[in-house]
Amino acid sequence: MRPRRENIRRGIPARAVAPNAVTVLALCSGLTGVRFAIGGDWEKALIAILVAGILDGLDGRIARLLKGESRFGAELDSLSDVIAFGVSPAIIMFLWSLQYLPRFGWIFALGYAVCAALRLARFNATLDKVESPRKSAGFLTGVPAPTGAGLMLVPVAMWLWTDFTLFREPLFICGWAAMCGFLMISDLATYSWSSLHIARAWRLPALAFVALAGGALVTEPWPTLGLLMLFYLSTIPFSVMSYARFRRRRAVTEPSVPTEAA
Repeated sequence: MRPRRENIRRGIPARAVAPNAVTVLALCSGLTGVRFAIGGDWEKALIAILVAGILDGLDGRIARLLKGESRFGAELDSLSDVIAFGVSPAIIMFLWSLQYLPRFGWIFALGYAVCAALRLARFNATLDKVESPRKSAGFLTGVPAPTGAGLMLVPVAMWLWTDFTLFREPLFICGWAAMCGFLMISDLATYSWSSLHIARAWRLPALAFVALAGGALVTEPWPTLGLLMLFYLSTIPFSVMSYARFRRRRAVTEPSVPTEAA
């Protein structure tokens, strides 16, 4: 009986399974969005992608809280992101609008999904890097996949809010999908949570804003989501300039390494 008990003790601890289970739920939620899109239920399709994004934001924090980080979990998270935030939004947008442009609609939907896969492949390739200048400064390279999915689905949210037919125009969606794909694979420096610092005087107003945004998200989800995503899009030029200033300051403060004579 002793060897059997030792094998049981050597099994995977529950704390390592919990974050992976959340990741799998995010994957399932993303695919469920496709199921709702096939039935033409666009509101539920967007809600499913939103739930996937929330779960994706929780799995890493749960893993760190339970000390259950693993390379398997990181790989599973990337695969889940490709499906939930790359493939699913592409299919949703194709069924919602791009299918009415038969020659080129699928190409742009496919291009967005490929860009999401390329971004996550680039992320996996940098997992073993000890130091990343942008990450140490609190910036990201390009738009994260969940945020890219949110940007991709902004026209759907705005259409649900206003019923304005321009948001569903296939040619407009082609350009929008190309922009979202480019932002994900671009080398642009974008803000991360660690790069945002709130002064003490603004702490309470910031909490009040979060409370108001949460209430607006419940009562009027589509204008709230659409406007929040557009606000994030408007911050990208400022994040690029902010990182450029950071590089200039670092170049001034860090001493230059003398080169050896040949």
